[in-house]
Amino acid sequence: MPLCRFTHASFAEPSYGRIQDSSIYPIDEMEYFDVHSISSARQGLAFEDVRLVAPVRPSKIVCIGRNYREHAAELGNKLPDYPLLFLKAPSAVIGNDDVIELPKESTRVEHEGELGVVIGRQARNISADEDPLSYVLGYTCVNDVTARDLQRQDVQFTRAKSFDTFCPVGPFIVTEINPLDIEVTTRLNGEVKQHSRTSSMAFSVPFLITYIANIMTLLPGDLIATGTPAGVSPMKHGDIVEVEVEGIGVLRNQVA
Repeated sequence: MPLCRFTHASFAEPSYGRIQDSSIYPIDEMEYFDVHSISSARQGLAFEDVRLVAPVRPSKIVCIGRNYREHAAELGNKLPDYPLLFLKAPSAVIGNDDVIELPKESTRVEHEGELGVVIGRQARNISADEDPLSYVLGYTCVNDVTARDLQRQDVQFTRAKSFDTFCPVGPFIVTEINPLDIEVTTRLNGEVKQHSRTSSMAFSVPFLITYIANIMTLLPGDLIATGTPAGVSPMKHGDIVEVEVEGIGVLRNQVA
């Protein structure tokens, strides 16, 4: 079931919704994180009458560095023995069709298309006999925008990854796909720059959820960006960048 957040003239604030039969049906936040409780009694809204916004408001964004061998190699790094975790500021989140703003502090800002995992219920100290995927609400597209020159300058990643607008997410959350082997593609002005499958990850989605949840408590709405394939490249003013994840859709943003 595709889920989204949207704005509409009938609502004072961004609202939650489920997508069915080319319409958006408003739901409340509790229903958003428990799809089995969703009521079908509400009237649907036409897509042309709403504006999609980022489908998550995470308390934290946990990112995985160097999770594809070829990407680690293109940056001159070896594949890590354990997941390389870093955090991205929640204030960096924007939605589909929002603008990625190039900061004056950087001369090389790059795209990083990724599969995003959205947590559906609190996860902490997941045991070996539990299914980590049972903690997942669904999956979405993420662009882990990175100021590469600042990343190399600072060594640690916070500044390079956390400028406002540096985390496009969306357009939807899809609740029922297999994250173990789906296609991830990034296009810049229509040209394919990144292309791989999640089966090429060094650390799978279930492993990552368990690993992270045994370090920090994951809350409903938290976002895991699972790492990017090889092919990252710089973006400039006027570019259009698209991240497409099989079974989810296309996240599209302009650069300015």
